[in-house]
Amino acid sequence: MKDSVELAIDMLGGKMGGVPVEVIFGDDQLKPDVGVQVAEEMLKKHQVDIVAGIIWSNVMPAVVPVVTGAGKVMVGTNAGASPLAGAQCHPQYFSTSWNNDQTPEAMGKFMQEQGINDVYVLAPNYQAGKDMVAGFKRYYKGRIVEEIFTKLGQQDYQAEITQLRAKNPKAAFVFYPGGMGVQFVRQYFQAGLRERIPLYSVFTVDETTLPALKESAIGQWETKFWSPDLKVPASEKYVAYFRKKYGYTPSFYGAQSYDGIMLIDSAVRMNKGSLKDTKAVVMAMRKRNYDSIRGKFEWNVNQHPIQDFYLLRAEQRPGGDVEMRIQRKVFEKHKDSYYQDCKMPW
Repeated sequence: MKDSVELAIDMLGGKMGGVPVEVIFGDDQLKPDVGVQVAEEMLKKHQVDIVAGIIWSNVMPAVVPVVTGAGKVMVGTNAGASPLAGAQCHPQYFSTSWNNDQTPEAMGKFMQEQGINDVYVLAPNYQAGKDMVAGFKRYYKGRIVEEIFTKLGQQDYQAEITQLRAKNPKAAFVFYPGGMGVQFVRQYFQAGLRERIPLYSVFTVDETTLPALKESAIGQWETKFWSPDLKVPASEKYVAYFRKKYGYTPSFYGAQSYDGIMLIDSAVRMNKGSLKDTKAVVMAMRKRNYDSIRGKFEWNVNQHPIQDFYLLRAEQRPGGDVEMRIQRKVFEKHKDSYYQDCKMPW
């Protein structure tokens, strides 16, 4: 995410709307109270104009009111906590990623279409984990053999995998982002379950975890709104520049962050470098006057993208590297499931 923000600023020549840009980074440590402290420091000490980012869905709902309460705009570039897409939506909160439920909704739809009649479900016990399971079950109508929520940050899943094996479901669906995903998928593979009980996941196998997972990820199914092989001009430009600058392939985390900077840049340009009028900034962002890595899209009423979602599979390339590759489109112009609870005026 940090690399993609810096890349975007470089590509803009270090300026937005003719105004030099300074980016200040902070670490919320996965903790809501720390996230609030970081946001307050950015707003009060550094006098920032816009706050963006946040990975974790337990942190975002705590930070958004701090930013909007200070009269500033928050651009979310990952976490998609469902309340913020619904009843807690706000004119000064935009997302360049997704609502948490949408990606697992796509996987639920795919697995339902495959006729998989019983599934074992695992996810970490926090806002996003609950959202992911809710989204999956919204479209998957088969039998849920077991629904297990594990500790956030857990690294050893031997007990859970043993319980899963004993239940012998037709398939398993999991959400384990970052290091949790590396450990779960490795242990699942080492237990010899991949061939016996196919593993389907969201936000678990991607460009950030593949270098560690390697062959243990081959055959893994995921759904996402974006992949480095997406045939969209803005996306292809971003991926090419990123690989040239950093020497590795970006993930969706980076693509969303790059998109966030380009959205902010479009608002600064439309307001001729001035960010004093927050309402004018909001109106400019609503016009989406930039080329998104997802292609053309519309804002939903909650200022989350209405967008396509794809089925991906981990495949070994001729050179030996394992990559996620788009197989087909699962959803077209998919709206999140909470926008009707958002009463925000346009």
